Amino acid sequence: DCVLPTRLGRNGTIYTKTGKIIIMNTKFRNDFSPIEKDCECYTCKNYTRAYLAHLFHGKEMLAGTLASIHNLYFIVNLVKKIRQSILDDKFFEFKEDFLQGYLHF
Repeated sequence: DCVLPTRLGRNGTIYTKTGKIIIMNTKFRNDFSPIEKDCECYTCKNYTRAYLAHLFHGKEMLAGTLASIHNLYFIVNLVKKIRQSILDDKFFEFKEDFLQGYLHF
């Protein structure tokens, strides 16, 4: 149990499988893709990076809520995948694959 996904979300930092993004960065103002294309969370299914950036720049409360929803979904699914990799006796392979994608943004 940790407050980090929601704390970061409220401040505009969003987890992705290739690393964290700062949604307030200018490059996201015209990015009409979801936070992550293959993510099934409510935020990614219904909103774009540009809209989230707009909400954060406008200091709208919805911005932090939508970012937090995605961050929590990301962490819960990451832990689910870790748990399954342990059960499959493939944790170290999973860890290497994840970190290679996450750290080489």
